[in-house]
Amino acid sequence: MSRKSLFATTLLAASFIGWCGASAQPVTGLYIGAVGGANFLQREQVRVAVPGSSGPRYGSSGFETGYVGIGSVGYGFGNGLRLEAEGNYRRNDYGRGNAALATNGRESKYGAMGNVLFDLDVGSPYVYPYIGAGAGYAWVDQRAGFSVPGYNGRIDGREGNFAYQAIAGLSFPIPPVVGLSLVAEYRYYAVAGDRTYAAGVSGVAAAGQYKTRSDYNHSLMLGLHYAFNVVPPPMAAAPATAPVPAAEAARTYLVFFDWDRADLTPRARQVVAEAARATTRTQVTRIEVNGYTDASGTAGYNRGLSVRRADAVANELVRNGVPRAAIGTQGFGETNPLVPTAAGVREPQNRRVQIILR
Repeated sequence: MSRKSLFATTLLAASFIGWCGASAQPVTGLYIGAVGGANFLQREQVRVAVPGSSGPRYGSSGFETGYVGIGSVGYGFGNGLRLEAEGNYRRNDYGRGNAALATNGRESKYGAMGNVLFDLDVGSPYVYPYIGAGAGYAWVDQRAGFSVPGYNGRIDGREGNFAYQAIAGLSFPIPPVVGLSLVAEYRYYAVAGDRTYAAGVSGVAAAGQYKTRSDYNHSLMLGLHYAFNVVPPPMAAAPATAPVPAAEAARTYLVFFDWDRADLTPRARQVVAEAARATTRTQVTRIEVNGYTDASGTAGYNRGLSVRRADAVANELVRNGVPRAAIGTQGFGETNPLVPTAAGVREPQNRRVQIILR
């Protein structure tokens, strides 16, 4: 491989590792989101009371698959925790009832929720799972006709109740647009308590009652989230070249690590191998291997972690034929960050080892 090809390959590998490492980050600051998809409203138990009749009629109503749309705005604290406010809308048409109750029409509901979510760092640059829960208030709008033995009627009203939900999703960063993520999400959404609607019944002057039980929904959705405070990752430092016959300047290679890990990824091993091969093509008098961490741990722990990372890279250089005596290792902990951050922030660009060929 020529020196120009070696330079290009090393730069590409180091830059790609840095790009991927910065793609999936816990949200810090303001973000917005929108999702939509299918809503599955579960069968509801119904009680119909007709004035002057022998007693209430009981039945149940089923629903067709409907749709749901949700818009949200939230704030991330940089450690996985997010707080979020949302507005939502769901609609389902009535489907099959049972022998005691026939219905046609639709049920729609809209609500406002406050959510608490947590992003789970699974060590992948491509995906962030997240879970959460929320509570708020929902209004359920009924526009439907119904039939019970001996009577036909219609409901046209709105009732509100306490609502709650559970949330699980996957966030996939879109690297060409920094801060933008594709999300796939499931929500269990419930409107608690009974709701009673005034019902007009044919042939009966007084209003009847149409009473439903709690409202349970399963929602499957896709959408987008956009975080405003994501800093584009810096490019990895490029190896410097010098004209012949002057001595070449120091060359630097960057190896990136997953959070709280000191083991090498396949891409990291490729960068170390390129650095080892470079030592055979140029005069090298000293090899410095310097380890660093982000600011998410204590200072003492981070110093130890940076040393372990430096040792892991040094051992990989030896495995690729570099004499151990030519390598000097140091751990600097969370000092000298590539990207300055507040304490406790997991910044992927700062979890690195520098290989310097002098």
